[in-house]
Amino acid sequence: MAGDDHATAPDPARGVYGITVAAELVGMEVQSLRLYEARGLLTPHRTPGGTRRYSADDLTRLRRIGALLADGVNLAGIRMLLELQEENRALQARVAALRVGGRH
Repeated sequence: MAGDDHATAPDPARGVYGITVAAELVGMEVQSLRLYEARGLLTPHRTPGGTRRYSADDLTRLRRIGALLADGVNLAGIRMLLELQEENRALQARVAALRVGGRH
């Protein structure tokens, strides 16, 4: 049924891909994903056994990292850019919530 499609849409934040699959999907080496995690550029979900699980959101972030690297930005710069983008999104969400809350 067409009405049930939205109920089965996967959660883009849910970690489902192993590191090898994630690396293949974004065209990177497994070692690069480990390095980016070590540098604080992303934090994949961990299973109780410690296995990394990457989400669709993580894959999007990895593609963004790859694009920034291709543009010549170093890992420290990428980390700062990603943090600023996250802060900006959070501030935009707060402003939107305040606007909605002020309309009663």
